[in-house]
Amino acid sequence: MTQHTQTKSASWNQGLLIFIYLAVLTGLEFFIALTMDSAPLLVLMALVKAALVLYYYMHVYRLNEEDAGHDHHSLYFKTGTNRLGLWLFLLSDSFVFGGLMVTRINLLGLTRPELNQLLGLGVTAVLLISSFFMNRGETAMAHGDRKAFVMNTAVTLVLGVAFLVGVVAVEWQTAIHEGLTPDSGAPGAVFFMMTGMHAFHVLTGVIFLIVVLRNGLRGLYSEEKHWAVEAAAVYWHFIDVVWIFFYPALYLIGKAVL
Repeated sequence: MTQHTQTKSASWNQGLLIFIYLAVLTGLEFFIALTMDSAPLLVLMALVKAALVLYYYMHVYRLNEEDAGHDHHSLYFKTGTNRLGLWLFLLSDSFVFGGLMVTRINLLGLTRPELNQLLGLGVTAVLLISSFFMNRGETAMAHGDRKAFVMNTAVTLVLGVAFLVGVVAVEWQTAIHEGLTPDSGAPGAVFFMMTGMHAFHVLTGVIFLIVVLRNGLRGLYSEEKHWAVEAAAVYWHFIDVVWIFFYPALYLIGKAVL
């Protein structure tokens, strides 16, 4: 086995290990919500999950990489600049979701909309699994494995669509059938605004993945030049991080009310 293959295998194994941690923590969240209803513990687990995704899947540490004297016209320098620009955009976008979270806390406090718990856990699992495959796709392209990149990105795309269907076509319709509508009161308004804004970002992520997958099939990326793949992956994981906080806020924390 070559050094290159060993490095890719190690990166894939790390991605799998992080996914296992995320899955276990999500299961614990669900268990705590059903048995203990401890908001501090649920918040702590969400923070741990977000930190794992930020560091290992979104590679936030790359922002500290030095240019080591690279020319300002070099690919390395341009990638670093693009990376900083993307993170600044995500930071600004996070204020939108932060505002929605503050709204949820102010309007609902220690209550939450009465929603289907298993359905919420299901769509959450789909999104976490999609991040796992996105990480594999990015890792594959970073090591020049175009076939694995295409396969894993395609799986991510399918799972992203499945998440949208689960939230918009299933969860929304179920909530409306149970009497929870955007104009039925604070719980309904909060639920549809938070999930609607998140679903819009998932939709833009799906479009981003379609473009990246199309370019990958055309052979436009290589081991040395694949910034678009990294950008798509970071954006997709950002969507995951947002849901890591929205999930307990909407489905787990507090007493369910209509």
